[in-house]
Amino acid sequence: MSTPLFRTLIAEDMQTVDRVIRARLHSDVVLIRQVAEYIISAGGKRLRPVLTLLSGKALGYQGEHLYELAAMIEFIHTATLLHDDVVDESDMRRGRETANALFGNAASVLVGDFLYTRAFQMMVTTNNMQILQVMAEATNIIAEGEVLQLLNIGNTELSEQDYLQVIQYKTAKLFEASARVGALIAQGSDAQVKALADYGMYLGTAFQIIDDVLDYSGDADTIGKSLGDDLAEGKATLPLIYTMRQGDAAAADVVRQALENASRDRFHDVLAAVQSCGALGYAKNEAIKAAEQAVAAIADLPDTPVKQALVELARLSVDRNA
Repeated sequence: MSTPLFRTLIAEDMQTVDRVIRARLHSDVVLIRQVAEYIISAGGKRLRPVLTLLSGKALGYQGEHLYELAAMIEFIHTATLLHDDVVDESDMRRGRETANALFGNAASVLVGDFLYTRAFQMMVTTNNMQILQVMAEATNIIAEGEVLQLLNIGNTELSEQDYLQVIQYKTAKLFEASARVGALIAQGSDAQVKALADYGMYLGTAFQIIDDVLDYSGDADTIGKSLGDDLAEGKATLPLIYTMRQGDAAAADVVRQALENASRDRFHDVLAAVQSCGALGYAKNEAIKAAEQAVAAIADLPDTPVKQALVELARLSVDRNA
C-alpha cells in the first residue's frame, strides 16, 4: 500500500520532531529516561504532532518553533497514556507491555508528570501567550474528561450525547489543540485558526469513535491491545450505547449485565449482541460524519498539497484497522 500523502509531505519534518523529542527527554534521573524512552520508542501513529506540523504548514509557516510544538504535543499525549494505563490497569499497549506493567504504577505516574511539566517548559520557548493559554485549557479539559470517564464506569444509562462529551474532552481536545497551536505559531487569521481547530476537534472525534468500534471488530495483534478492553473496564462506548437503545431486549440485557460487571467474560455474547443490531455500522457512520465535518471545516483554506493531505488524513482516520 502506498504511503499516505500526509506522511510523505512531512517525512523529514517528523525526523526533526523525533530528534527534538530525544533531546527534550533528557534528565539526570535515570528512571525518568528509561520510562520515557520506553513509551516514546513504542512509536504509534504520532497523529497529534503530524497535525501540528500540517496546520502550521497549511498557513505557510516554516520556522523552528513548529518542531518544538509538535514534540510538546507528543509529550502531553504520552503523559496521558502513562496515566491512563495506570487508571485502567492496562498491561498491553501498541503490542507490548505497558510502562506500568514493566516499571510499576508509581514510576509511570511520576514520569507522566515529568512529561507534562517538560511540555510546558517547551511551549514557553515560543514566547507566545496564546499557545500557553490554549495548552493550559486543553490539559485541564483532558483531565476533566478522564474524571468524567471514571464517573461513567459501568453506567448503562449513558446517553450518546454524554459519550460524545467524554471523547471530546478526553481525546478530541488534544487533537483540537494540536491543530490550533500550529495555526497560532503561523500567525493565521482568527478564521483560519478556528477552521483548523474545528478540523482537529472533528478529526479527534472520528478517530476515537473508530477506536471504540475496533475494540469489537479489530484484530488484537493489529490494534496492539486485547479485544474487549473497553468492556473489561466497564466503558459504555458508542456501539454498546446503540445496542442498549436500539437492540432487542435480549441484546440490550447482555450488554447491560456485562457493563455492570465490568468483565471480559461475556465478550463473545456482547459481540454477538452488538453485531445483531448493526451497532458497529451505526458507529462507523457517525465517525464518517465527523470526518466529513473536519473536511468541511477547512474548505476555505488555500488549496495546497498540505490541505489535500489534511483531507486525506480525515478520511483515512475512519478507514483503518488499527
